[in-house]
Amino acid sequence: MLRALAVDDERPSLEELLYLLRADPRIGSAEGAGDATEALRRINRALESGPGGSEAIDVVFLDIQMPGLDGLDLARLLTGFAQPPLIVFVTAHEDFAVQAFDLKAVDYVLKPVRKERLAEAVRRAAERAGATPRIPVHEPDPDHLPVELGGVTRFVAVDDITHVEARGDYARLHTEKGSHLVRIPLSTLEDRWRSRGFVRIHRRHLVALRHIGELRLDAGTVSVLVGGEELQVSRRHTRELRDLLMRRP
Repeated sequence: MLRALAVDDERPSLEELLYLLRADPRIGSAEGAGDATEALRRINRALESGPGGSEAIDVVFLDIQMPGLDGLDLARLLTGFAQPPLIVFVTAHEDFAVQAFDLKAVDYVLKPVRKERLAEAVRRAAERAGATPRIPVHEPDPDHLPVELGGVTRFVAVDDITHVEARGDYARLHTEKGSHLVRIPLSTLEDRWRSRGFVRIHRRHLVALRHIGELRLDAGTVSVLVGGEELQVSRRHTRELRDLLMRRP
């Protein structure tokens, strides 16, 4: 079972996180730290005690915005350790997701934390640590994509997505009603949705042909108008896009 350390400077959030962790059967022990400096001391002690020591830590559930040393600072320090614990970020802010996964985080959980979402993060940590075998999952609904908004999982219809923007290991889905960040690389969505009329126009953008309102040419630069936003088309994708638009019903 996993030995966890939860780090949050807000006491109520820390206590709630510890309560949920201790209720998970895959967590053997869960302790708390009120700031990143205290967490760093505990992690150092754990490493000194060795992998099987009584203070060993397998995974750190880490808030990002904290006074002094913040969660990203701590994660960067841990990347220099020979055997660092796994990191799961738990935060109210989605803006740091790309930085978090650049630091090899196992997961990125948004507050307020839901039991089911935290359980998924624990599963990923356990799988990464080799504590449990991989559990098969059902094939996703091809017509909808689950997204998190304010701690609630909602389902976005693929047909409502106008375009997708690459954000590292994440992708931002754009619809006429707003945007959503999902932990899926753009290349994966490109392969999955090619048959549904999505086409790559740039290394950062995937667009739905049905939502392209205009194709613009200005001084050799090609762009498209999608959902009220103008997106540049790279030269390598221009010919394919033109051909697809000509064949569009």
